[in-house]
Amino acid sequence: MLERWFPNQMERGAVQCLIAALIAALVILLVRRRAPNLVTEVFVAELRGLLQIIAVGTILAFLLRGPQWTAIFVLAGMAIAAASIVRKRAGKIPRVYTLALASITAGAGSILGLMIALGVIPMRISILVPVGSMVIANTMNTQSMFLDRFRGEILAHIGEIESALALGATADTAVGRYLQAAFRASLIPSIDNLRSLGIVWIPGLMAGIVLSGQSPLYGALYQFVVLTTIFSSAGLSCLVTSYLITRRVFSPQDQLLLRG
Repeated sequence: MLERWFPNQMERGAVQCLIAALIAALVILLVRRRAPNLVTEVFVAELRGLLQIIAVGTILAFLLRGPQWTAIFVLAGMAIAAASIVRKRAGKIPRVYTLALASITAGAGSILGLMIALGVIPMRISILVPVGSMVIANTMNTQSMFLDRFRGEILAHIGEIESALALGATADTAVGRYLQAAFRASLIPSIDNLRSLGIVWIPGLMAGIVLSGQSPLYGALYQFVVLTTIFSSAGLSCLVTSYLITRRVFSPQDQLLLRG
C-alpha cells in the first residue's frame, strides 16, 4: 500500500520510520503508569537511534567507494561507543569504562578477527560492518547485563562477602558464586537465541539474504554462523570481565569498595 502512495524509496522509508515511531509512542503512553521513568528515555532513545542509523548509512555509502580495510576503523568506533553505553548502565563500578572497552575489544575483536582470518566473514565493508555491528552490539548488551547483575549480587550479599573476607577468604573466593550467577544470567539471551533459531524467530540477516534473492538455505546457514559468533564473542568478553572485575570492586587490601 505504501509503495503505491510513495513510489520514491527515500520518502517511503521516512513514512515507515514515522509509523513505527508513532506506534512505539502509543505503546509508551499505554505503559506510562507502570513504568513512568521509561517515557522520556524511550523517546530520547528513538530520536538518537534514528539520527545515528542515518549517520551510519551515510558513512557506509561513502566508505563503500573506498578501501575495504576502513571497516576496521568503523568497528573500532562502534566498540568505543559501546563501552560508553555500558558505562552509563554500570557507572557505579569504579573504572568501568576501561573494563568494558577491554572486554568488548577482547571478545568481539578476537572472535571477528579469527572469523576474518579463516574466511568465514569476508573482508568487505558491505558484510563486515553489518555483521560486526551485530556482534559488538550483542557483546555490549551482555556486558551491561553481566555488570548490572554482578553489582546487584554484591549489594544484596555485602554481609556474606565481608564475613568471608574477615575469615580470611580472598576477594575472588568471596565473590566467586556471585560472579558465576552474573556470568550465567548474562549469557542466557545468547543461548536462547541459538535455541529458538528458526522456530521462534527468523533473524534480520537471514531475512535480508532471502530478500536479496540468495538461497534461503544459505541464509539459514549463515545466520547460524552469525549467532554462534555472537555467542562466542559474548562468552569471551564475560570471561575477560570476570577476571578483571574483582580489582574494580576491591581495594589492594581486599576491602569491598562497591556500595549501594
